Amino acid sequence: MPKEDKIEKQDLTSDLKKLSGISKWFEDQENIDIEEALKKVKEAAGLIKTSKERLKAVENEFEEIKKEIDLKEDDDSEEEEEEKEEEEDGEEIDAKDIPF
Repeated sequence: MPKEDKIEKQDLTSDLKKLSGISKWFEDQENIDIEEALKKVKEAAGLIKTSKERLKAVENEFEEIKKEIDLKEDDDSEEEEEEKEEEEDGEEIDAKDIPF
C-alpha cells in the first residue's frame, strides 16, 4: 500500500474515532457548556466533511476497479466467442449430420 493511501486510511480511521469521542462527550454531559459544545460541533462538522470526501474517493476507486474487471471479462468473452466462431468456420459438414 502506498504511503499516501496508508496516511489517508489512518486519517479516516482517526477522524471516525474523534467523531466517536465527540459524540461520547455530548452523551456524558449533564450540563453542557455552550462554548465548548460549539467548538465540538465545529470540529465534528469538519471531520464529517473530510470523512465524506475520503469515502467518496474510496467509492470511486472501487468503481474504477470494477470497470477494469468488467472490461477484462468482456475482453475474455469476446476472445472466447471469436475462437468458437473460428472453430465453427473450420468445421466441415458431413451429409450424415443433416437431419433430413
